[in-house]
Parts: sequence; C-alpha cells; structure tokens
Amino acid sequence: QINYQPTGSEVGIQQVVSNTIDFGASDVAMTDEQIAQVEGGVLLLPMTAGSVAIAYNLPDVPSGLRLPRAVYADIFLGNITQWNDPRIAEANPDLTLPDLPIILVHRSDGSGTTATLTRHLSAISPPWQQVVGDGLTVAWPAGVAVKSNAGVSAQIQQAPGAIGYVEFSYAQQLGLAIAALENQAGEFVLPGVDSAAAALSAVDLPENLRGFAPDPPGAAAYPISTYSWLLVYPRYEDAAKAEALRSLLQWCITEGQQLSEGLGYVPLPAEVVERVSAAIAQIAG
Repeated sequence: QINYQPTGSEVGIQQVVSNTIDFGASDVAMTDEQIAQVEGGVLLLPMTAGSVAIAYNLPDVPSGLRLPRAVYADIFLGNITQWNDPRIAEANPDLTLPDLPIILVHRSDGSGTTATLTRHLSAISPPWQQVVGDGLTVAWPAGVAVKSNAGVSAQIQQAPGAIGYVEFSYAQQLGLAIAALENQAGEFVLPGVDSAAAALSAVDLPENLRGFAPDPPGAAAYPISTYSWLLVYPRYEDAAKAEALRSLLQWCITEGQQLSEGLGYVPLPAEVVERVSAAIAQIAG
C-alpha cells in the first residue's frame, strides 16, 4: 500500500535526504550537494512533464490576456501594479483592462513550481536574477504568500485583480483564466501539453537525467515548462519493497503515461522512457 502525501517539493527532498520515506517527487531536480547527503545516493527519474501557468482573475477579461516577457517579469518584481498599466494595455489592444490593483499571489512553502518559475525569470530578466534569483523559496519583492498550488488557485479565484502561478493541471481543472506568455521567439503561447512538449524537446537529458529548459527557443514552446522527477534510492534493505517499487515505476513510465494528457501533463518521449526504464532496473534490494 502506498501512502502518498503532496507536501511540496522542498519537504519531499528533505524527507529523501533524511531517509524517512521510500521515495519522493519533485518538480525540481535535487542538487549534487543534496544527493551527497544521502548514503548510497539517489536516482532521479523523470516521470512526466508539464507547465507552470500564469493564472489571473479579471471578471471582464475571461481569456485573451497576453503578457510580454519584460511585462510579466516586472509584475512579479512588483514594478507594475495596475491592470491598466500602459505596458499591459499595449500588448492587449483588443481588451478593456480595468483600473484595478494587481494582487500578486505566490507560494509560501518550498515549491518546485516556484523553482521552475524563478529559474525562468532569472533567465529572461537581469533585474530579477540580480534582486531575487531562483530557488524552491525566494524573497518575493511583493505579493501575498499562500501555501500549495491549491491554495494559490483558491486565492486567485477569490480575489478580483489577482495573478499568480500554478501548475497548468490545477489551472485547467479549475477553469482559471490563463495568460499567453511571450516566448524567446516572440510568440505568445498558452500552456498545454503540446507547447510544453515543444519546450522540452530542446532539452538534451544528460546521463544523470537532470535537464532544464529555463528559456526554450522554439516558436511553439511555452516558456515555463519542466520535467518532474521521482526520487528513489538505488538500494532498499527490503527486497520485496524494491521489487514493488520497480513494478510501480515501470507501470508509471508505460501504461501510466497514457493518463498524462488528460491530467494536463506531457507523456515522456520514447527515448526518455527507455533511459528511465534502464535506471529503474538498477534499483536493488
């Protein structure tokens, strides 16, 4: 029996390091320093991939919002504070933007979603990189702090004028309004299975299966996309537990992939499945 607790990536990594769980999951890969703290090491196995959506609540603008790169970076920096700011209006000539304060909503807990967003912002915005940087937790220049993707989603739903970031799957399931973001190629792209797959097609996964796309180059690529990893130990004292885990993981990368698109995630490419399968076979017990 599996008891899975969605604690957030930071806690999941901490529990793997402290060896208090059998496996963890994270939207950001563990660092070499974190892995070095674990006797025997950790295998990082890509299981799926997806996007971080920029969701908003403007009652008279249920869809169609476009945010240029420099604009959404400045919103998160707290430099753009009104929805009818000329820089937002210039990118949205067909929308009537309200004279409403922007309520920025961000995570309070350590989060792989935060790490993915802030890695991207650091790649596209020198001011962001210099002032804030990237990580599971950062010192936000502005905004309201809320725990979990579900909490951020609820806060956005409740507050007209709110904008924040959540996993695309949450935004999709809850029917949140989502902004199209300008990518490196200058195209405005919505998050989704195809646009995330286009973004991650630029990632050449190294031998350790840790690869990132902080600013993907393709015209069809959604700019904030990431793999999501399971964190497992190479060896388990209980042979039956090791066998059960191998069986579960093989199901995840084969039959389980068929569930991905319906949940708003990206099925793993065949070549990635092959490499992850070989890594799973190394799990001993």
